[in-house]
Amino acid sequence: MTILTRLSLLVLVLSTLSVTAQSTKRSGNPVFPGWYADPEGAIFGNRYWIYPTYSDKYEKQVHFDAFSSPDLVNWTKHPRILDSSAVKWAKKAMWAPAIVQKGGQYFLFFGANDVHPGEVGGIGVAVANNPAGPFLDHIGKPLVGEVHNGAQPIDQFVFRDTDGKEYLIYGGWGHCNIAQLTSDYKGFIPFADGTTFREITPKNYVEGPIMFVRNGRYYFMWSEGGWTGPNYSVAYAVGSSPFGPFERVGKVLQQDPTVATGAGHHSVINVPGTDDWYIIYHRRPLTETDGNHRETCIDKLYFDEKGAIKPVRITKEGVEARRL
Repeated sequence: MTILTRLSLLVLVLSTLSVTAQSTKRSGNPVFPGWYADPEGAIFGNRYWIYPTYSDKYEKQVHFDAFSSPDLVNWTKHPRILDSSAVKWAKKAMWAPAIVQKGGQYFLFFGANDVHPGEVGGIGVAVANNPAGPFLDHIGKPLVGEVHNGAQPIDQFVFRDTDGKEYLIYGGWGHCNIAQLTSDYKGFIPFADGTTFREITPKNYVEGPIMFVRNGRYYFMWSEGGWTGPNYSVAYAVGSSPFGPFERVGKVLQQDPTVATGAGHHSVINVPGTDDWYIIYHRRPLTETDGNHRETCIDKLYFDEKGAIKPVRITKEGVEARRL
């Protein structure tokens, strides 16, 4: 074997090792620094996006940052995509954003003011021409500003059904509502019985609802327990429509006393054209007791052969790099 041939083989081996090392690079958890909670995951074009709550005292929680990545490993921060200066009625506690894309625009739904009956606040909508903002108030007032069916107007999620209809699913205080959105996201379309907000609360529901469809089945997920405590967790149910009925199946995300506590308030993303799923959630480091000290993490979500969601193993390593 000539020296040139040996050098060529060495280059090939090193190249292979380099590619292997790159392919096994992992995100680590948390996926980016800082105290962030209630993460909303999305895919726009060839990038992953996460829109979390900036986790601080309610009076300081008056803006949103966003994060984007080409591969789930390398994240870019987009600071202050929306703050209370653009939403005149929002004074504190801006949290749990949800985002959808339509017609070249991006609509960010959010809760503000920790509203109670008789107070101004609730669920708002902001709009931008770029997923990194800047976002501006879409309607100049809350989209949902009152308590319906006992549900505090927070923790909103926008669900786009397979027939194109879009629904706002939301609620705290142990109640969850669903309402059909108008196409401009400025109001709601009443149901056939004349009601606008229909309650779909499953057993043990507390807050943080999301919904997705897989193989024709509707998966409804939510958070249970107290958000400041170690037992915050996620459970789910399965139905045949967005309206259920939803019978609780069980918990799928919860603390691991050797890794972190308070694992909850999540979102789910599916890589288009595949059956690969990820769960994005917040949790509290073992060294922290402050309720607002939460960090954003990502792990794989798996289903068994019958379509049941397998319990999630929360990790320190996170997930492998995955380009879109």
